[in-house]
Amino acid sequence: MGEEIEVVDPAGLMLTLRLDHVSPERVEGAIVAEREHNPEPAARIVIAVAHLPAPALELVLSRCTEAGAFAFHVVQADRSIARGSKADRWRTICREAAMLAGRLAIPEVAGPSSLEAVLALGDHPVMLARTSRIRLSELVEPQNLTLLIGPEGGWSEREMALVPDHATLGPRNLRADTAALVALAVALSSRA
Repeated sequence: MGEEIEVVDPAGLMLTLRLDHVSPERVEGAIVAEREHNPEPAARIVIAVAHLPAPALELVLSRCTEAGAFAFHVVQADRSIARGSKADRWRTICREAAMLAGRLAIPEVAGPSSLEAVLALGDHPVMLARTSRIRLSELVEPQNLTLLIGPEGGWSEREMALVPDHATLGPRNLRADTAALVALAVALSSRA
């Protein structure tokens, strides 16, 4: 015993504990230090991602939770090939990623929903489209966004017409899971 670990207190503190007792049922220790811990981004960036095959979708949920996504919407896009809902699994992935990252909040995962339903709920939706003339990094306002990440086959023309604001990450074709993480990082860094 005597080993020290860090523990996140939901009240916004990072506690350093010196362990006194560890068993399968219980861990006991004494607080030896505490410091303010506020890991949540100021901007609320929602990732609305097309319903992807499980490995890709789970990667989006995990990595974007670690990076600071506020919430997720799974969109049943016209070109989505995945079907069904694994809500419990998705919540578990987000909870574990939030714990790993030392976050205070666990992002909610909604859906699968139609794009129309997500747009009705969305906070300033911006559809990622490689052909857009506006770079996502140039959109510094508003503070909160819903980033729409399309399926591997891209958004359909019908879906593109539903969203007035489009932005690009650049000329390269990115996998949806890569685009989600890059877009979140760009959006958060331009709103620091």
